Amino acid sequence: MPHFGLMNEDALGPVEGPLMRAKLHIRCGRRRLREGKISAGIVTFYDALVSAMKWYIARADKRKLLNITEKDDMTDDRTMFEVLKRSGVVDGAQDFAAIDKIVEKALEGEMPGYDYREYLVNMESVLSQIGVLPFDESELPPEDPSTF
Repeated sequence: MPHFGLMNEDALGPVEGPLMRAKLHIRCGRRRLREGKISAGIVTFYDALVSAMKWYIARADKRKLLNITEKDDMTDDRTMFEVLKRSGVVDGAQDFAAIDKIVEKALEGEMPGYDYREYLVNMESVLSQIGVLPFDESELPPEDPSTF
């Protein structure tokens, strides 16, 4: 895990914990992609997205503005994304099914030769809309490159 030993997510709480996790995973995901660890980078960015959505939804000031229905399972990744889209937080240019499809492929094995640039642009766009990007990497704990 890119955040292993760099943070205590439980101690940070339900708002700051997912935010720190998202930032650490964005940094590590970028590194993994640069190093050619494409599948790991894609999955790491997906974790950053899920953490960013949890952070946004956990914020009381933001949650009250969301269009959440009784049937929405806010523990489901796809549902969280759809609620953020329905509420106008994300513009909907990115399709969760497409993101999920790439992640599923990455989980099946390494993806040598996969051009990840469009995926990275799309993920960074969504993470910017949610409000996690940009951030100052110097505020994060030093990275341990030995984490895969």
